[in-house]
Amino acid sequence: MLEHMIDFLHLNIQNWSWYILFLSSGTFLYLICAAFLPLRPQRRWKILLFLCLSAASGMIIWVGDNNLLFTLPPFFAVFLLCSNGDRLGRLTVTMIFFCIIMTVSAMLDTYLGPLLNFYEKSGLYDALTRILRTVIWGLLYVCLRRFLPDQPPQLSRRLWRLLLLLVSMPLCSLMAVVLLTYNKFDSRMVYRLALKLGLTVLPFVFITSLALLFAVKRLEDYEQLEQAKLLASLRESYYQAIQRESQQVRTLRHDLRNHLTVIRGLLEREDTAKAAAYLEQIEESSALQGTRRLCENESANVVLAAKAEEMDRRGLTGEFSVSLPADIPVTAVDLCALLGNALDNAMEAAERSEDKKISVRCRTEKGLFMLLVENAADGTINPALATTKANKAAHGFGLAGMREIAGRYGGSLETRAGNGRFELVVCLPL
Repeated sequence: MLEHMIDFLHLNIQNWSWYILFLSSGTFLYLICAAFLPLRPQRRWKILLFLCLSAASGMIIWVGDNNLLFTLPPFFAVFLLCSNGDRLGRLTVTMIFFCIIMTVSAMLDTYLGPLLNFYEKSGLYDALTRILRTVIWGLLYVCLRRFLPDQPPQLSRRLWRLLLLLVSMPLCSLMAVVLLTYNKFDSRMVYRLALKLGLTVLPFVFITSLALLFAVKRLEDYEQLEQAKLLASLRESYYQAIQRESQQVRTLRHDLRNHLTVIRGLLEREDTAKAAAYLEQIEESSALQGTRRLCENESANVVLAAKAEEMDRRGLTGEFSVSLPADIPVTAVDLCALLGNALDNAMEAAERSEDKKISVRCRTEKGLFMLLVENAADGTINPALATTKANKAAHGFGLAGMREIAGRYGGSLETRAGNGRFELVVCLPL
């Protein structure tokens, strides 16, 4: 009786130790994964992802076994269900982590057994494979901890497509090595060939997947640098306009004495009509118009002021009704891209039309960011074609990028055309 109780306690302690190892592996993987995958804020989704990673880290994967095929669907389903944001980005990150986790399991389960058999230590196989999993994930977390991003990377869909194409190669290699050698036990030659293929390809898959994980971080840094350059360019054009206005003011101030002399002479001759006309000419000087302040948001004002000055140079009339606070939950780059592309499109179309007026309305209200740009467009426009950018003469420059921004924020972009008018409407939930 006592011996049975001791065996029972020993078995329970051993089971609990395995659970602790699995949960530890899941913890390390969760910390790495959460740095790259935008998770849903509710706690239940985070717990579900943690349990999925814990279970996946302990999954037995043999080269030549079909466990990998059964593991893939629930793994992908849980990852996509527990995350939000860009679908391409989530799918790419899911594929990368699947390759990393399954490769480590396949190498430990496949090659540790024969190695221990060679040294006549086969009894340690089960315990050692479980312990090594936790050790590997712990070391990986320690090595990557300083390089993990503070927030999940946000890339453009163009870059996510590129990464998705790249990560498909190690994923296909992993699937091919593990699944296409399913009948490895039919002959000793096939068995040896399967082991050699796995030993050659699996380390490559692991290293390539880690490299792609670093590539996600580096590409985000690169894109942020490009966006910073874009903002700097917009600010530079804005500040150049301010400098031109300042130079005009200095010139006007320098010539003010001459202007006063002319006006005094006209008044002394009682030629009030010419004096009034001369004053009107001075009033129309751009130096007296002042720097345009169209809204409180600095980034938006930079773009709008620059585009307003460009409209004046191109002989267009801009009507601005903008009410944006200093801080809104839309990044400066996305805001500048929306406003800049919308106004560029409108100016291109208005220049070819008799009606040179462009109407811009933008505001935040009731938790929504709303942008309406309206302009004339020459010719007859099919609204259905306008939404797919088929009408290149009127609109289409940058519309794809604007749709991508709207989709990333969970908003919408609509275009309406008819009776020689074109409207672009952007609505983003804040």
